[in-house]
Order: sequence, then structure tokens, then C-alpha cells
Amino acid sequence: MPAFHATRERQMPSILRFLIVVGLLGGLVYAGISSLAGYVQPQPREMIVNIPYEKLIRHR
Repeated sequence: MPAFHATRERQMPSILRFLIVVGLLGGLVYAGISSLAGYVQPQPREMIVNIPYEKLIRHR
């Protein structure tokens, strides 16, 4: 009795291959973003926004 696996190649289903590729690409993007977040230091600065008095009165 010949072995079944020796005569026929086993193929990975296409949806599983797609999910593996998408997972690997997502992992690479996540690793890139997290490394940039650790590498870049934000510069704190003061920010001033002028709000017209009419907008303050209208929302009361």
C-alpha cells in the first residue's frame, strides 16, 4: 500500500496563505510604527488659540 502523501503534493489553501501574508505585513507595519514612536521625541511648545467672544456666549 503506497503512502498517500508521497504521491500527492499538499497545498496550502489560498485564504490561509492570504491571512498569513496580511498578518506578516501588519506585523511589519506595527513594528515600524512602534520603533518610530520610540525613536522620535516630540518637542513640547506653547499653543495659543483665539476664540471669538461671540462663540463663547452662543454656547451657554
